[in-house]
Amino acid sequence: MISYKSHTLSNGLTVIANRDGVSKLAAVNLLYKVGARNENPHRTGFAHLFEHLMFRGTRGIPNFDTPVQMAAGENNAFTTNDYTDYYITLPVANIETALWLESDRMTGLYITPEKLEAEKRVVVEEFKQRYLNQPYGDLHMLLRELTYKVHPYRWSTIGRSPEHIMDATLDEVREFYGRFYQPSNAILSVSADLAEERIFDLAEQYFTASQPVQAQSPNEIPMEPAQTEPRRLEVERDVPSTSITLAWHIGNRTSPSFFVADLVSDLLAGGESARLYQHLVKDRQLFSSINAYVTCDVDPGLFIVTGQLLPGVKEESAERALWGEIALLAQGSIPARELEKVKNKFEANTLFGEINVMNKAMNLGFYAMLGDLALVNREVGIYLGLTEADVREFARNTLHPDTCSTLIYRAKQHKK
Repeated sequence: MISYKSHTLSNGLTVIANRDGVSKLAAVNLLYKVGARNENPHRTGFAHLFEHLMFRGTRGIPNFDTPVQMAAGENNAFTTNDYTDYYITLPVANIETALWLESDRMTGLYITPEKLEAEKRVVVEEFKQRYLNQPYGDLHMLLRELTYKVHPYRWSTIGRSPEHIMDATLDEVREFYGRFYQPSNAILSVSADLAEERIFDLAEQYFTASQPVQAQSPNEIPMEPAQTEPRRLEVERDVPSTSITLAWHIGNRTSPSFFVADLVSDLLAGGESARLYQHLVKDRQLFSSINAYVTCDVDPGLFIVTGQLLPGVKEESAERALWGEIALLAQGSIPARELEKVKNKFEANTLFGEINVMNKAMNLGFYAMLGDLALVNREVGIYLGLTEADVREFARNTLHPDTCSTLIYRAKQHKK
């Protein structure tokens, strides 16, 4: 259990405090409720671009990293389709350094044409290296375009095209910053050996200078229509082996179907003792690697099964074997011990994660962003309450051929 108190400042900033009486470190996490889903379809990649720009400094603090290092701290950030997260860990005695830095760049980021051009080049180079020139780099981009037709989840955080970033103007970037980077669109979560009221006082001291700003209404996010027929895409790439990916739509991160889907993904691929590895990698030797996972999205996400074929294995045989394992979930029995193992693993991972101050700060911010902060302490109970019947019902109703998107990512055959 993570103990916490929550408070909202007069400028709209949500502050969540956890007193950790063990660690000598403080974790300061600042989550902005802006991700790829909030972008213009013709100007994608902006949320990720800002992950870079936010370290470029303000008029008052031209180099963000130097004060963090002087305070014996570490900092970083990441972007998802739903939010952008900035975090700092440092000794408790130096926590005010983190609050000072984050409050300064919340509304004072100094974006010059030179800084923008430099970061645009960095992001475009990352796009090329990680997605365009990397084996399997565009696989998930293709899968998003296949599974989503309307919702902005159809593009990844890096964006749809490098041109969207290269063609971005200074005015467009400043408008994006003014719209989303402000107190009322942020959640500050802190875990440290400080009384919760002391954390609230410090937040008031440092962040109320960031006056409330009237947010522009973000573009309305369209709801993805239900998929009612199978979709299939086959591409050929210069990669070592062919991969097969199956994907289905599931509910959002707080829906009952998400928790069942997450449990099923571990039943199928939660380590080398799980079904897909044992049956399709070890016993039948169809795949060299295989995985199943869920996307943890604010809006309805995906359940994905993906694997790379061993040399000489026919695609049809491997795909048929995958569907055979899904049929076993829907129709066969699931030993109580197998189900219990997955539940125990989730409970152990959750409890272990709560030891770390940064994990606690991040989790508090994440669940507050979902709109159900108390879920941070209820989730273990939800997983422990799932049954074999829940698994079978999910497999029958969700993992259906008529609602499946299949991506065959075929290895190019080179002529000898």
